[in-house]
Amino acid sequence: MSPETASQDETERGSGKNRSRVGGRVTLRGDLRLALPDAAAAVGVTAAVFVFLYVRMESGTSATVAVMPFMDDPRTYWMYLLSQAFGWSALLWAWGTVMIGLLVSGTRPEALRVSPQTLERWHRTTSLTTMALMLAHALMFAAELVRYEAQLGWAERLWAAFADSFVPGWYDSGTGQIAIPIGQAALYLAVPLGLLFYVRHRIGARTWRVLHRFVIVVYVLSVWHTLLYGTNVWYGEWPRTVLWLLQIPVAVLLLARLVGPARRSERLGKPESARRLPGWTLRAAGRVVVAGVAVALLVVALSGRDGGRERPVEPPSTSPHPHHS
Repeated sequence: MSPETASQDETERGSGKNRSRVGGRVTLRGDLRLALPDAAAAVGVTAAVFVFLYVRMESGTSATVAVMPFMDDPRTYWMYLLSQAFGWSALLWAWGTVMIGLLVSGTRPEALRVSPQTLERWHRTTSLTTMALMLAHALMFAAELVRYEAQLGWAERLWAAFADSFVPGWYDSGTGQIAIPIGQAALYLAVPLGLLFYVRHRIGARTWRVLHRFVIVVYVLSVWHTLLYGTNVWYGEWPRTVLWLLQIPVAVLLLARLVGPARRSERLGKPESARRLPGWTLRAAGRVVVAGVAVALLVVALSGRDGGRERPVEPPSTSPHPHHS
């Protein structure tokens, strides 16, 4: 999830005083050091979300308990709650990363008092933090499944938990059959797309820019995974409404980035020749689609028809998935 902007090339040729650079080039090791304060903030946010979810489960007001009533004991299911907390932090950091990236790669608002170099650094460090949070989310989900499959031997438990968490199509119960592969796709795309920035001098800046555009796909998959599998947003209540509302500024900034990109070659203008007409048509269609998505998000938020379910009068008696034999 690294920035794509013309000004980066100038930045990379700048001062060698930045500890994240070697020979004028940004390095992963340097950015990992710069990401430590950001990662510490993410851990703090995750801890706060965990406490919030824990208290709600203990009090009986948790939407997770409404979906799965047997999960009314936070002391037993604390790893599941921690997985949820990491997931929410990951989505929040992904939102921030995408927002910063769109500010960097589009025409920067004059009112924004932050330099392009600072925005780029924030974009890189929040990207690294997002990947770590996504991985922690998946690992804690796997850890909960290891605890859950208590009737199996340790080798079978570890394999079952790994396969359910990391092998696409393996998890075979309920909404997870769709939602978990979507989340896995987000993780498996986020890591290479994020780290490719640090080898773009080898693959070429043009290739990297083309691949980097798929970062928005990672974010869409992450939101989709949350809407499908995040039990705290299953019902048509304020957490789901907030999640939808947060997507409006993303769509608006994406539209602004498409309409006013920082790179002159990406501006729409007029097709110079019939040979370039297909590309021009595709870019124009992209702007229309994103504008339509922004309007649709606004309609969803204002109408309240956001796909939320009604809380069941008698909660279903379900388990995460059948025990493996």
